[in-house]
Amino acid sequence: MATAGRAQDKWSLEQCVAYAVSHNISVKQADVQARVDRLTLEQSKAALYPTANTQHSMGYQFGRSIDPTSNQFTTNEILFANHSVNVNADLFNWFRKRNTVAANDFAYEASVARFDKARNDVALNVANAYLAALLSKEQINAARVQLQQSREQRDNVNKQVEAGALPELNLAEMETQLANDSATLINARADLRLRLLQLQALLNLDAADAFDVQSPPVDSIPVEPLAELEPAVVFTSALENLPQQKINELNVKAAVKNVLAAKAAMYPSIGLFGGLDSRYSNAQKLLPSNYQDGVLPIGFVDINGTNYVVNSKEKIPTGFTKNTYFRQLSNNFSQNLGISLSVPIFNGHQARTGWKKAKLNVESQQLSQEQDAQTLKQDIYQAHTNAVAAIEKYNAARIAVTSAQKAYDFARKRFEVGLLKPIDLITNQNNLFKAKINMLSAQYDYVFKLKLLEFYKGHGIKLHH
Repeated sequence: MATAGRAQDKWSLEQCVAYAVSHNISVKQADVQARVDRLTLEQSKAALYPTANTQHSMGYQFGRSIDPTSNQFTTNEILFANHSVNVNADLFNWFRKRNTVAANDFAYEASVARFDKARNDVALNVANAYLAALLSKEQINAARVQLQQSREQRDNVNKQVEAGALPELNLAEMETQLANDSATLINARADLRLRLLQLQALLNLDAADAFDVQSPPVDSIPVEPLAELEPAVVFTSALENLPQQKINELNVKAAVKNVLAAKAAMYPSIGLFGGLDSRYSNAQKLLPSNYQDGVLPIGFVDINGTNYVVNSKEKIPTGFTKNTYFRQLSNNFSQNLGISLSVPIFNGHQARTGWKKAKLNVESQQLSQEQDAQTLKQDIYQAHTNAVAAIEKYNAARIAVTSAQKAYDFARKRFEVGLLKPIDLITNQNNLFKAKINMLSAQYDYVFKLKLLEFYKGHGIKLHH
């Protein structure tokens, strides 16, 4: 937001453009999108490297369950913990990830160009609004001169009416003209305020802030000769310089890379995996530490009606140690390493459909590029035609002002010697005022249309050398 002190200054077009491209919301949005696309690019580059993840879980189980360390059924309440580390790496996937990186790289460059386009669009809109404000100021000056002339004529007629040389009807006619000219000045001032508000909105300035613009004479605004702004030359330059054309070209390149990435999804891929794993359970609290030989009965055998005990020699534990948390992690520690092969067989035609959509997107982007080029060419030729018409209109308006000025000068002289009625003088005065306003409008119109051609040519928008 501009400071109060700066808001009191009169802004030049260069200041307005510089402030707008830094504070306009649409420009900020384009900048945010460019940063988002940059993050997408960085993430796709990082995806080229192996992935490593560690997982840890701890829980409490009860009822009939399996002891996670012994794999035996138990009804004991068990506190358990699992820990693992897994690594995965793509060995070969038909360059899917590399093509995705390339596509995201082109998409990011397109976003940067789109940011430049947003800046250019704002600059052009600011210049248009700025010139409209200058025209309003010129209209205020013309209306002020008109009002001053009407006031002087009213005073002159009033003196003659008081002297009895003219009827009161003439004074009433002059009073009406004075009121109309006052309303014209008020409307011109209101129009300027609206123009300035529109410019403030483009600059993202608070509408309540004091704001005004510098008023360079329209004759001092530099414009290239129309001969140097031939539409064919301007169009060739526009194709090379305007961001929209770069955006389209980059979008096509990104779409082509996305086709290759989508096609890779239809082929087998080879990967490498590895992992570390261990677990803990408080159900296994003790571990045997010492053994002795012993005999344990394992059943009975019936021989001729007599049961004989069947014994088995076993190692019988005689000492125990605590099976601690870290001891269990060490005893249960396992590793795995291998190669994986993923072969797409049937997945609802998702991969093939994605590939076909990617190819259609290339066609769509190419058509958009062609359409934008056609639209650009049409806009440039139309702008050139409008510029030619605007210059001719301005030249005609200058002649009209010269003629209206002569007519008014003659009418005023005749009025001053009593040979012309006030209403006829008013008519000539209004004709002169309308001719001046038309000339100003035509002049600013042709200046902007030439500036528009300069913009297409890649020279930017400037009101000073």
